Formats: sequence, C-alpha cells, structure tokens
Amino acid sequence: MLESGTEPPEVMLARLDRAAERQETPCGEGSMVWRRWGPAGGPHPPLVLLHGGSGSWRHWIRNIAALSVRRQVICPDLPGLGESAMPHPAETPAPVAAEVQAGLTALLGEGTRYDLCGFSFGALLSGHIAAQAGPELRSLTLVGAGALGLPRQVTELVKVRTVEGEARIAAHRHNLASLMFADPAGIDELALAIQEWNTQHARFRSRGFASSSSLKDAVAKARCPVALLYGERDAIAWPEVEKRFVALREVQPEAWTGVIPGAGHWVAYEAATAFNAMLDEMLLRRFGT
Repeated sequence: MLESGTEPPEVMLARLDRAAERQETPCGEGSMVWRRWGPAGGPHPPLVLLHGGSGSWRHWIRNIAALSVRRQVICPDLPGLGESAMPHPAETPAPVAAEVQAGLTALLGEGTRYDLCGFSFGALLSGHIAAQAGPELRSLTLVGAGALGLPRQVTELVKVRTVEGEARIAAHRHNLASLMFADPAGIDELALAIQEWNTQHARFRSRGFASSSSLKDAVAKARCPVALLYGERDAIAWPEVEKRFVALREVQPEAWTGVIPGAGHWVAYEAATAFNAMLDEMLLRRFGT
C-alpha cells in the first residue's frame, strides 16, 4: 500500500514521494518536476492530475494510491509552484498551459493518449490544455473550477508569510476552513502540513485568473468528453453550483456533472473516498477503461 492514515504527515509524504518515479521537463528558465505512480502500459491510459493554486502534487495525497491501482497516475508541480521553476512571463493562462502540455508530451511521447483531471487553478490550465490538444487527450475532468464567467463570493484569507508558531498554524486553519473545507473538523495534521509546505514554495500567483471567463472560453474548444465536479459546499461555487453546470453546458452540451455531498473546495482531500470512486466511475462508464 502507498498510503496509511496512521503515519505522521512527514513520513507519509516522504514515503509516497519515494514511491514515485521523478522526472523533469523544461519550464521557463528551469525545469518542471513530474511524479509518476502505478503501472505503465496496459488497457488504462495514464491519468494526469493538476493541482490547485498555491499548491503542489501534495493536493492529491489521498487520491494517488487508490487511482494508481489500475492506471499510471502522473502529478506535476505546476509552473512556479512546488519544486517547479517559474513559467515564462504570461498575461493569460494559455502560455502557461502550453508549457505544461509540452512537458507532458515530452514525458509520455507524441500521440500517447491520456485522461486529464485538474483542480481549481489546475482545472483552468486543464481547460487551456484541452483547447490546444489533439486526439491524444481522451477526456477532461474539471474539479472545483472557477473562470466560468460567473461571479463568486469573496473569500477572506489571512496572510501567513509574516507570522510564525501557533499564529501561523491558526492562520492556516482559518484559510483552509474559509476556502478549502466544508467542515473545519476535517482539517487534520496532514492537511496543515501540506498547506505549510505549499505556502512556503508558492511563487506563481493565479488568483487573478479566477474571476474571468477564461476556462469557459477555452473549454469550448475541447474535442474530448468533459466533466465538471464540485463539492456540495465548495466556497467558490456555493450556493450556485448548478449555475456552473449551466455555464459549462452552454459550450459543452454533453458534459457530465457531479456533486459530492458535504464536501468543500478541496473535495479530493475532504471526501477522498467518494471523489476517487466518482472519478474512476466516470472514466469507466465513458470508456470501459
């Protein structure tokens, strides 16, 4: 098993990191870091997971083990986040997505089919990758997506860079409760450890993209099946989740949609079992693999 709920966060994160195959591709003036888990080849195309803003591959800590049983799971640190270098300067998400797509092509090989799932900022980049991709992209799943041309409630976050100790932990708890979790009781030591590491390593600022229609405009050009998932109490969509589905269907009428009850924005962590099952079922029902 790759994952255990009884280990200290640092031990679990280090073990999962060691279990990965690590690779690098060009990014900006440096490199983009990718990790792979699970079997290569076989009937199941690779599943590529793009994490959220100010995040890293660690956003998928509760999903990698379950999803990599049958297929290879690939998680990068997105440009300017985690261990990856800053992208070339860009005014829109499209050039950043192009750098990610180029890295993925270098990683998988030209024409290799794959499924793509992006969370929050990763969903935005995934939509722009889908607009640029050819038949190698088998499916697109958007999770907790913004930038669909709809207003969202303002989420007040506490700055943590200038505080230390218990005040810093309290700030992380506040931010996770305000934006990422529906139930603050779910904020455990692992979530706090991930939030701390991600915050320390985040340089690229993506929040300015979230209130645009950039994702909706990009995903209109996607030539693969599209799905959109939210936690029921996602702070960027609640209480108007259905309006997001309507907005997507205006450009992708056949899109699949799903809501996971009781979960917030970081649905893949807060409701990992339900999320893993829903994503796996969507892929199996659409393609049989």
